[in-house]
Amino acid sequence: MGRVTVRRPVVAYARRERRSKIDTLAAEEPLELRVNGKALAVTMRTPGKDVELAHGFLLSEGVIGGLSDIAVARFCEGAGPDGVNTYNVLDITLADGVAPPDAGVERNFYTTSSCGVCGKAALDAVKLKTRFSPAADTSTVDVDVLAALPDALRERQKVFAATGGLHAAGLFTTSGDALVVREDVGRHNAVDKVLGRAVLDDRVPLAGTVLMVSGRASFELVQKAAMAGVPVLAAVSAPSSLAADLAEEQGVTLVGFLRGDSMNVYTGAERVVP
Repeated sequence: MGRVTVRRPVVAYARRERRSKIDTLAAEEPLELRVNGKALAVTMRTPGKDVELAHGFLLSEGVIGGLSDIAVARFCEGAGPDGVNTYNVLDITLADGVAPPDAGVERNFYTTSSCGVCGKAALDAVKLKTRFSPAADTSTVDVDVLAALPDALRERQKVFAATGGLHAAGLFTTSGDALVVREDVGRHNAVDKVLGRAVLDDRVPLAGTVLMVSGRASFELVQKAAMAGVPVLAAVSAPSSLAADLAEEQGVTLVGFLRGDSMNVYTGAERVVP
């Protein structure tokens, strides 16, 4: 079902000494996502958990609201040079009565692994309206629980430990229990895989949860959290100004620079309790 890591010979230098060795790299391959047989997007991702990625992507784009909106997910035929199916084309058939993606929110046919929002056909289509507003979620999270999440996430980053080249996203309860952790070369893909797992488990909306990400908190990650009804988004690095604006507008608690026992709460500080 695709390689998560690839072994490659390299020449390494340490203190002016040169040696040859085998290094482990995170795999990156294109995934073409089709909806009802029509190409919607191509994203560069780490192979594996592609059905989750597709479900999470469609949830965060507002195409679906839950598991019942999808009838079938299947890989299309597509062989590589060795004649083996690449599993790089996935077709999602929507359930009867579910509208296909609106042309206004379709992405250009290619998005990179580092940016899932830059391929939007129009800037006005970026700001989507959630069906599951986090603003009404009254759950709270203890600062000590938040402080423990980066280590809890890192402990589950098995591929990162081998390659050093993957982003991670994890969904936790407000008590700190891990529900699902996923890794990917694209931070938005890692989040989509987490949200897609929630869709497949019929857990959406995700009230009373914390979405923890290993990098920065961008606009698109706040949007994905809001679209799934996640009340708290925490990141080990900085948020952008637009991410903070959107979090405030959507009622998402946004935590940045979560490192050790220190953190900055940019929006929704009433949910974070000592």
